[in-house]
Amino acid sequence: MKTFIRCGRLYDSATDAVLTDQTLVLEGERIVHAGPASEGPQPEPGETVVDYGRYLVMPGLSDMHTHLSYGQARSEEEVDLYGSLEYRAIRAVSAGHRMLRAGYTALMDPACAGLTIPALRDAVFTGLMEGPRITAAGRAITSRQGLYDYFPSWVGCPPVSTGELVTSLPEAIETIRRQTKDGVDVIKLAMDGIQGGNSGGLYAAFTQDETTAMVREAKRIGRRVVVHARGAEGALYAARAGVDIIYHASRISDEAIRAAAGEGCSICPSLLLLTNNIQYARPDDPSYDWWPNVQRRELTDASDALRRAYDAKVPFLVGSETGFAITPYGEWSTRELVLMARFLDIPAEKVMRMTLHDNRRLLRGGREFDALSAGKFADFVVFDGDPFARIEDIEDKHRFIDVWKGGRKVTLPHLPPEMPRHPNEDSQGYWNRLYSRETVAGAPSLSAETLLEGLPKRNPTTRGAA
Repeated sequence: MKTFIRCGRLYDSATDAVLTDQTLVLEGERIVHAGPASEGPQPEPGETVVDYGRYLVMPGLSDMHTHLSYGQARSEEEVDLYGSLEYRAIRAVSAGHRMLRAGYTALMDPACAGLTIPALRDAVFTGLMEGPRITAAGRAITSRQGLYDYFPSWVGCPPVSTGELVTSLPEAIETIRRQTKDGVDVIKLAMDGIQGGNSGGLYAAFTQDETTAMVREAKRIGRRVVVHARGAEGALYAARAGVDIIYHASRISDEAIRAAAGEGCSICPSLLLLTNNIQYARPDDPSYDWWPNVQRRELTDASDALRRAYDAKVPFLVGSETGFAITPYGEWSTRELVLMARFLDIPAEKVMRMTLHDNRRLLRGGREFDALSAGKFADFVVFDGDPFARIEDIEDKHRFIDVWKGGRKVTLPHLPPEMPRHPNEDSQGYWNRLYSRETVAGAPSLSAETLLEGLPKRNPTTRGAA
C-alpha cells in the first residue's frame, strides 16, 4: 500500500529550489516517486492521501552536535559522575524523543558516557525504540590536563565519565582500536588543553605528531575523526592532520584555515551554548560571575575567525551542542541556524541547506536520507513558514506541523514539559556562600525562641550535682 503526500511546496536539495504542486509517494520506509502529481502513480482504492497543500515539506532537520547522554546537565559532575550508565541510556531515549518531536530525524552525538549512545543508535535502527537516526562516538579521548580530564588526578576520569584519559600514544592507538571494535561511528579527540599564554588562549592537549598518528590510525580502520578545538593550536593540529570535523574553531588561525580548506575538514561552530549563556544565565547560577564574560569574548573572536574560514571555502556544518541545562533537548536546537546567519552573515538558504543536506555527508548512512527523491528514506518535516527567506521562522516550534520518519508520521508518548530528574543526578552541594558573622549580620533569620519551638524542654543541670 502506498501513501501519497500532497505538498504545497517541496524543497529539492538537488537544485536548492522550492518547488510547487509536488507529490511524494511512499511505500514502506522509502519514497518511490517525487515530482508533479500528474507524472507519478495515482492512488488506488484504500491507499492513503495526506494533503499538506498549505505547507512546506522539506527533509528532516539534522544536528551534528547533540549529547543525548548528558541529561541537560547543570555541572560537569552531572555529566561525568552522577547516574549509572544504565540510567543514562534509558534517559537518552527521552532525549531522542524530544529531538525527534522538534523535527530532527538525524543527528550526531560526538561524545557520550560509555557506549550508551551507540546502544541507543542500534535500538533505534532495529526498531526497538523510536528516535532520530544516530551517528555515535563513544567516550572522547583526552590527555592529562585536556578537556574531559576535569577532576584532580586522584579522581581521574571514572569509567562513567564522557572522557577517556590516555597517557601515551600507544595507549591512544589501543583506545581507538577498542572503540572501533565496540562499534562507534566516529572517534572524538579533545584537542583543547589548559589555558595558556599563546594567542589562541589554549594549549593543544596533544602534540602535532600525536594528533596526526591518532587520525591516521582511525582512518586506516575506517572511522571518521571529530575534535573539540576552541583554541588556535588545537584547531591547527587537527586541520593539519585532516580530521573530518572541528567543533567550535572559535579562534582558528589563518594557517589552520588554509590547512582545513586543503584537507577538506569541516567546521561545526556550535554557537548556541555561548549565546544562550551570555543572554540567559542568571545571577544565582554558580558560573555567572565569570563564564558569560569569557564566552562573550569567545563569541566576538569566533564571529571574525569563522567568517574568514567560511570565505575561504572551508565546509561548514550545523550543530547546536544540545544536552546541557542551558541548551535542553528539543527546545533551542533550531536557534543555532539563526545564530549562524546572524553572527557569521551566512545567507539563510545556505544555513538551511546545511541542516537539510550538507550534514548528511558525514552521518551514518546519510546518502540514504539526504534528499526527498525516489529510493531515499521518507524522512521529512511539514512546516508552516519560509525559513529560506526568513531564517527566524525555523525557531518557532509551533510552525512544525508534522514529522515523518521512515514513511510513518511520528507519534510519541506524552512528554512532560521538562525531563524529570532523579535525585542522584544532582551534585550534593549544601551552600552557595560562606556564612560568617558579617554575612549573616542584618539578614533575616529565625529568632532563638522560634528555632526552639516544638523541641522538648529540658531542665538545666548543675555541674557537680549528686
